[in-house]
Amino acid sequence: MGFLGVVLSAVLANAGVNVIQHHNNDSRDGLFIDSIFTFSAAANLTRDTNFDGTISGNVYAAPLYVENGPGGITMVIVVTESNNVYALRGSTGAVVWQRNLGAPVTSGLPCGNINPLGITGTPVIHLPSRSLFFDAMIDGPTKKHFIYSLNVDTGATNAGWPVDVNATATFGGNNFTSLVQNQRAALGLVNNVVYVPYSGLAGDCGSYRGWLVGVPVNNPASVTAWATSAVGGGIWGHGGVASDGVTPFVVTGNTFGTGGNWGGGEAVVRFQPGPIFSGSPTDFWAPTNWLSLDSTDTDLGGSCALVVDVPGATPSALLVALGKDGNAYLVNRNNMGGISTPVASAQVSTGSIIQAAASYRTNQGSYVVLRASLSTLTAFRITATSPPTIASAWSVTQSGRGSPFVTSTDGTNNVVVWVAGAEGDQRLHGYSGDTGAVIYTGGGASELMAGTRRFNTGIAARGRIYYAADNKVYAFIAPLDPTCDRQCGQRPPRP
Repeated sequence: MGFLGVVLSAVLANAGVNVIQHHNNDSRDGLFIDSIFTFSAAANLTRDTNFDGTISGNVYAAPLYVENGPGGITMVIVVTESNNVYALRGSTGAVVWQRNLGAPVTSGLPCGNINPLGITGTPVIHLPSRSLFFDAMIDGPTKKHFIYSLNVDTGATNAGWPVDVNATATFGGNNFTSLVQNQRAALGLVNNVVYVPYSGLAGDCGSYRGWLVGVPVNNPASVTAWATSAVGGGIWGHGGVASDGVTPFVVTGNTFGTGGNWGGGEAVVRFQPGPIFSGSPTDFWAPTNWLSLDSTDTDLGGSCALVVDVPGATPSALLVALGKDGNAYLVNRNNMGGISTPVASAQVSTGSIIQAAASYRTNQGSYVVLRASLSTLTAFRITATSPPTIASAWSVTQSGRGSPFVTSTDGTNNVVVWVAGAEGDQRLHGYSGDTGAVIYTGGGASELMAGTRRFNTGIAARGRIYYAADNKVYAFIAPLDPTCDRQCGQRPPRP
C-alpha cells in the first residue's frame, strides 16, 4: 500500500462517523461504509447482550448515531410513538438523556392503524447546530402535529420551536389539518432547510393531501409549504425525502376525484428550495397510467425515491421509483419528463412494494435491493447502457418484512445487504450484494429480537449494527477480522 496509503487509511478510519438521517445519505441509498465489515467479520456478528437499550414505546423510525456527544461519548438517538425521545450511550445503551413531548393520540382520529400515534417518521440531525428535528403528534383539545428541534447533546428544546403545523402550513387555499394527516415518512435536510413530508391516515379518511413543509433551521417562524392540488396524494413511503444535495424529491400516492386532471399524485416530484414546485415537466414524473393506478389504490407512494448515479449509462443521473404495482421505474433526474414513459421499467415484485429500498455499487455493477414480498428479498442491476435497463440480479427467501440496508468496507467491496425478519423470524440476516449468498445466518438464541416492525431498518457505525424495535434498541458487534492487518483501517467502537 505504501506509506501514504497507510496514512490515508488511518485518517479515514478515525474520521467522524455520524448517521444523521434515514438510510444514512441524502440519496436514501442505505449504504454504510465501515472497514470492519469484511465478509468474515459480518459472518461472525454477535449481539452485544451487555448493551441495555431499554426504551418505552413502539418504534417505526430508524435510529440515528452521533459522535462527540457530552464528554466525547457516542450516542444512539431513537424516537417512539409514546412521544419519547432518547439518547443512548453507543457503547452500553444507557440513557444519556430522555424527553417526553406530551401525550400521544390514542383516540378521536377518523381512521388510522397506529395507536398510540406520536413520533412516527425518522428524525434528521443538523450537525453544525447540534439540532435534532422531528414531528410529533400531540393530544389535546385540538390534536396537532408539531415540528420540534432539540439540542442533540442535552434534549433541550431550541428557541423558537416547536412549529405548530396547523397554524403555519397553507398552500393554494388549503390549510393543513392535523386530524386527517400523518407524518410517516423520514424528514430531510437540504441546504439548512428541514423538510417534513405528510400523508393521510391508513384508511384514506378525510380530505388529506400530500404535504411537504419546509422550515429553515435558523428561522422557524418562516414556514413554506406545498400540497397536492388534488385530495389524497400522500407522501407515504417511510424513506421520506431524498435529495441530490441541492433539491429535495418526494413520491406521492393516489389521489381522488381528479376528473382525469393530474393533481400532484402518483408522481416523483422535485422541489426548488422552499419547497417550491415549478410545475414544469422537467421537475416531475408520473406514469401514463396514473389515473388507472389512482382508481385501484396502486400508487407510487409506498416507497421513497432513490437518487442513483450509474457511470456509463445514458442518462446516468437517475431516480428510482418503486410502485405498489410491483414495478421499478427509472427516471432521468435532469429532465424528469412529466406524465410520460420512463427511461425504463420492469416488474420486480409480484406484490405491492411498501418499504425503503437500498442501492449500492460493486465492481460488477449498480444495484437496487428491496423487500419484494412478505418472504422475498430481491435485487436488480441497472445496466450501464444507453438507455439503462433493469436486469434481475438475485432473490432470496427470508421470513420477515424489514427494509434492507448495506455495508461495505470501502464503498464497492465486501458489500453485505442486511435485513431483519421484522414481523417474521425477528432475526438479522446478511447477504452478498453481488450474488445473494448467505453471509450471516441470523445467529443463535441470543440474537433474536422482539417487537420488530415492517417499517424498521438498521444502521451501522464503528463496527456495530444498531436496530430499534418496540421498547428496545439492539446492538450487534462485528469482530475485527483476524486476516486483516492495520492497513484495513480497522478500529474499535468509540465509547
